[in-house]
Amino acid sequence: MQNLTATSLKIVDQQLWLLDQTLLPHRIEWLAMQTTDALIDAIVTLKVRGAPAIGIAASLLLACQAWAGHSQAVLLADCARLRAARPTAVNLMNNLDRMRQALQQQDYVQASVETATAIFQQDLWLCQQLARHGAALIQPGERILTHCNTGGLATAGIGTALGVIVQAQQDGKQIKVWVDETRPLLQGGRLTAWELTQQQVPYQLICDNMAGMLMAQGLVDRIFVGADRIAANGDFANKVGTYSLAVLAHYHQIPFYVVAPSTTVDLACHNGAAIPIEQRAAAEVWGVSGAIGPHGLLQQSRWAPADAPVYNPAFDVTPAALVSGWVLDQGVLTQNDIINGALQQLNG
Repeated sequence: MQNLTATSLKIVDQQLWLLDQTLLPHRIEWLAMQTTDALIDAIVTLKVRGAPAIGIAASLLLACQAWAGHSQAVLLADCARLRAARPTAVNLMNNLDRMRQALQQQDYVQASVETATAIFQQDLWLCQQLARHGAALIQPGERILTHCNTGGLATAGIGTALGVIVQAQQDGKQIKVWVDETRPLLQGGRLTAWELTQQQVPYQLICDNMAGMLMAQGLVDRIFVGADRIAANGDFANKVGTYSLAVLAHYHQIPFYVVAPSTTVDLACHNGAAIPIEQRAAAEVWGVSGAIGPHGLLQQSRWAPADAPVYNPAFDVTPAALVSGWVLDQGVLTQNDIINGALQQLNG
């Protein structure tokens, strides 16, 4: 099995390694994924995150285990367990469906390695296409708002929505980026800010509840967000807070785009109401986990009363009617395209 390298995951000598995203931006630490249980824990605790990256990591682990001599029965059982690790992100299900077919072949070792490698390489190409199509929408000097993290940390390639932004800067468009901190997990403040620093893209970090004020002051020209699942009618799920941005953008007449590969489209899901929304732990809202204390140790800062009741959905659903365009690897779809069934045609 060949070595593969991306921002947040890599294969070295038939071993899957993940960059622990819970430690960013203050510590760089790679974790060896030697068991399915270890990867499931990494997915649930968000050591690896981003819909494409989760699906790729699961596929690569199964291939590594097949190469190491695990039986078909064990691998198929592990495939089913991995499939249930994150209910909202459809890339995980799509990729594991492909891996399941490979694992059922007579030469399942070679088939699984070839399939997982193809999934990795496909994502590189998909990200390049997304970046090219999305960057063409951006005018020189624009001020772009984004939410959560959708860069190389969330994919094998340059990213989805953040890949568009990075590509626009590389094209010399001299943009500025507003980065939502993205509560409750602060993936914008911790991860997107870190990636834009690495890519030398000018940005300013804001609290989530400042976005509306910026739009009212005319300081936002365009919005790009990612997606964990796009329904057949164009509704989509993304990190909680995305729906609020879409409503604000609609009111202020600011173009609002969702950027995602075709592997994120779920034609079996007819609309946003059918998208399962993951509920996460109350501790993520009671305070901030992931703060770095003395000697680089992780700490948790808590401000809520003990046992305060919490409602903590990880995602919300944005209706298609609020979207200006869907930036897919095949191109940019409009409202009319969606109404005329373009998603079904692209994936049929």
